[in-house]
Amino acid sequence: MAGDAHNLQRQEKRAGLLLIAAAAVALILANSSLADAYHSILNAKLGPIMPGHGQMSVHYWIADGLMAIFFLLVGLEVKREWYDGRLSTPAERRLPIIAAAAGMAVPAFIYLLVTGFDPALSRGWAIPAATDIAFAVGVLALLGTRANPAIKLLLVAIAIIDDVGAVLIIAVFYTAQLNLTAIGAAGLILAAMVAANRFGLRSLWPYMLGFALLWLAMLATGIHATIAGVLAALTVPLGRKGERSSLKRLEHAIHPWVMFGIMPLFGLASAGVHIGATGEIVQPLPLGIVAGLFIGKQVGVFGAILLAVRTGVAPKPDARWTELYGASVLCGIGFTMSLFIGALAFPDAPAEVEAAKLGTLGGSLLSALFGYVVLRFALPTPADKDDEAEAAEIFGADQEDERT
Repeated sequence: MAGDAHNLQRQEKRAGLLLIAAAAVALILANSSLADAYHSILNAKLGPIMPGHGQMSVHYWIADGLMAIFFLLVGLEVKREWYDGRLSTPAERRLPIIAAAAGMAVPAFIYLLVTGFDPALSRGWAIPAATDIAFAVGVLALLGTRANPAIKLLLVAIAIIDDVGAVLIIAVFYTAQLNLTAIGAAGLILAAMVAANRFGLRSLWPYMLGFALLWLAMLATGIHATIAGVLAALTVPLGRKGERSSLKRLEHAIHPWVMFGIMPLFGLASAGVHIGATGEIVQPLPLGIVAGLFIGKQVGVFGAILLAVRTGVAPKPDARWTELYGASVLCGIGFTMSLFIGALAFPDAPAEVEAAKLGTLGGSLLSALFGYVVLRFALPTPADKDDEAEAAEIFGADQEDERT
């Protein structure tokens, strides 16, 4: 059991290192003589004509296609924990919802404050609102056995909730026109998948077919297509505790492909931001994003956790306050959705889009480095040895569940 826990931690650490290495390579390429070739490859058109998008680029296939599978994996994990794990009671669910809400509102307010409520920049208020699950989990995985499983669960739950919130923000504030026909089609597909679950269909292929069709429908709605992964995951049967359920089989099957394939490829495609003059980072737009991600996220998330626990609204997770603070800092890694919202916020202003990318890079990098340092040096004391043993048992129990 302990050996399985160690192997899982080692795999996640390797995946985290691979992800960060891929992001570093992208950053180097985008600021070298190979920048034009790098961007030409990412912008190359590939594949068939897609509804509402035409022929999609390589970058689009990665960010809107492959990342939907990542969200599928995350959705499966959260559903398992929601119904059969450490988020299985209303009391345990309250904390990530409260923390995610505050972690979206405070960064948005700080962004507007730093930019002086400038009408020309106010459309970027949502850029620092979301957490990039892939990068945050990748940084957390670098900690190996120091990464408390309760922290990972809380971080993933918060990230998913505010990612869903970011998608809703995009639909309401940044979508010029929604395709109601496509939304209706997506609703029918999702309803059919729910019905299959209700009627006891346990074979995986109907849910995978439904996932593919749902992704196509979401692609045409005008809403970010990766949300199809989370929605599809909610329909996959979990089964009773201890049995070899469809959900656990699917989670086990796609986990290595996501960790060692999709996540590094996404890092390579998305982290290639051109860094201009150093002074550009202190301009109101990028500085507002940096402040929102690095200061707003940790203040909002950790402040909400502290307030909720102190007032008795939600129980404290099985983690030290230092670990909870470190996880709150990691919530400031905004990459994916922040870059996406930045492009939507300033569609006719390429200079502002580049400034938003610079701010997203700066705020995410600060959050990743400082969050890692906080968690890295949150070393257990002798009084915490029992907590370490319990964490090892939790990892082992998770692995045993996946094999049953």
